[in-house]
Amino acid sequence: MSPAQKDITSWADKSGSFKRQVSSFRDVIEPNGKFAPEKDVSVVHPHMLEKGWHFATSSSNPAPQSEHSNDTFPAATEDKLFGFSHLRELYFKVQPDYDARFTVPVVWDKKTNSIVNNESSEIIRFLNTAFNEQLSGEQQKLDLYPEELRKEIDELNEWVYNDVNNGVYKSGFATTQQAYEDAVKPLSEGLEKLEKILSDGREFLIDGRLTEADVRLYTTIVRYDPVYYVHFKCNFGLIRHDYPHLHKWLQRLYWNNPAFKDTTNFEHIKEHYYYSHKHINPNRIVPYGPNVDIEPLK
Repeated sequence: MSPAQKDITSWADKSGSFKRQVSSFRDVIEPNGKFAPEKDVSVVHPHMLEKGWHFATSSSNPAPQSEHSNDTFPAATEDKLFGFSHLRELYFKVQPDYDARFTVPVVWDKKTNSIVNNESSEIIRFLNTAFNEQLSGEQQKLDLYPEELRKEIDELNEWVYNDVNNGVYKSGFATTQQAYEDAVKPLSEGLEKLEKILSDGREFLIDGRLTEADVRLYTTIVRYDPVYYVHFKCNFGLIRHDYPHLHKWLQRLYWNNPAFKDTTNFEHIKEHYYYSHKHINPNRIVPYGPNVDIEPLK
């Protein structure tokens, strides 16, 4: 089957279980390396349809979220490099016979016209240090993966990824009852385990400081109540009502750290999941709520 014919929106295997694909591009950004740090970024449109992620036709005067336009969307941009309509065109530019899913994030090198990396766990790792020379002050000092905590961070990341980060997808994309239960029960146990870790009132998961472990967990927990609870059938508990310590941890990250709040776009989050996954939500109805995306920190 050619890349153009492959159904990239088919998420489950023959057993009904979601299997995340292995990322194909695994280089790194580093000073004086093959791929040196540069700035600028393009943001895809939240609708991921039959041809995968696409770019907005224009970033000026976008249609409001309420119109669910496929052409423009607030904070989505056009492709700033080549004017491509779809992300897959970047993949094909690098590898014409590419036949897997066209995933985000993608780190693209403008000088070599290459995809550096499309594996989020590796991207967050090299972003920790690769751009330090372009930062100043406290930003430059921040180390999300300090050497003395790496073993503890890696151990926590391993089960959090399998049971929680990927657990919501394994639950939501399951196409059999058994596959769903095999995923959702470890997810429930994982959230309870995190709730217990945070029950001593700590602000961060490890060593009283912000680390990679907090960043990786945040991306799942911030989406949980608006999306995963309903859309992925993870409705055994809301973060804001049933996990008070995990909820407080989320509130502190969001309200006390501008880097989290400023890079979280709830319009994109809701629009992407509810509109893109037609096999789960055939009429593509995007919910009106919740009334408050993140409750105020008290």
